[in-house]
Amino acid sequence: MKNPVNVAIVGATGAVGETMLKVLAEREFPIRELHLLASERSAGEKVDFNGRRIVVENLATFDPAGIDIALFSAGGDVSKEYAPKFAAAGAVVIDNSSAFRRDDDVPLVVAEVNPEQLKNRPRGIVANPNCSTMQMLTALAPIHREARIERINVATYQSVSGTGRRALEELGRQTAAMLNFQDPKPEVYPVQIAFNVIPHGGDFLDNGYTSEEMKLVWETRKILGDESIQVNATVVRVPVFYGHSEAVHIETREKISAARARELLEGAPGVEVVDEQRGGGYPTPVSHASGNDPVYVGRIREDISHPRGLSLWVVADNLRKGAALNAVQLAELVIAE
Repeated sequence: MKNPVNVAIVGATGAVGETMLKVLAEREFPIRELHLLASERSAGEKVDFNGRRIVVENLATFDPAGIDIALFSAGGDVSKEYAPKFAAAGAVVIDNSSAFRRDDDVPLVVAEVNPEQLKNRPRGIVANPNCSTMQMLTALAPIHREARIERINVATYQSVSGTGRRALEELGRQTAAMLNFQDPKPEVYPVQIAFNVIPHGGDFLDNGYTSEEMKLVWETRKILGDESIQVNATVVRVPVFYGHSEAVHIETREKISAARARELLEGAPGVEVVDEQRGGGYPTPVSHASGNDPVYVGRIREDISHPRGLSLWVVADNLRKGAALNAVQLAELVIAE
């Protein structure tokens, strides 16, 4: 391995933390020492990595001195408390929560879209975007560069893994209960998720939108560096275990054909086009996204209601490209510096 570095994963026992470990191993990330950190409740557990068992350490008592890269995926409160401490000790922190995404002195980076922003990190902290924003902009960035997007109208269809392990368990438990003619009790979500769709993600805000919907607005503008882009989002939780889907409708300043958009997407890094006009000729969370790295794009067509409109269907594994993979890609860019 070239230039191995000391790595810490904060939130190592969560769904994203586990995926980070898989991605680090698959990509043969150059690790000298690996520290897995979690709350006191999870400390002492053993986790498999590359054929060895690593004991999870207590984040509260861990000394971050000597850590080069710290991958955080333990929620905003944990990030706010501990990320500055790791950065002050010399680590580059790549944070998966929403704690720092809107801060002007913290870059918000998608590896394939705005990697040049990575070096502008005065606080030593880099923010990973929301999973929905991540996959949408990986697909839209090449179109924006050519035709300049004025407006995005998006409805997301988000899997329960985006909420965490308890949500995965709830979907499984409710599904089993209903198949056995039992009452499915909601605990994680406000209403039943099995065999249902919930038009709600995050907290409701004063404008009637939710925090998950507004993240798509704020983060899109910051990542693309264009405050004039208008974004209208509806976030929907669906009874899917892994993989988010999005119906995306855009309006551009310059006319761009569906054929040209398809051509741009076929040459875009991190994107795979699955766009045939037949049954199954489009990506879905189960058939394409789950467990895989690319952002899949299909149903590319010109909007018959707008002279400069395009419609697309965008699917990705929210735990991989939507979180862990992008974080590791950013870490690779940091050590390449």
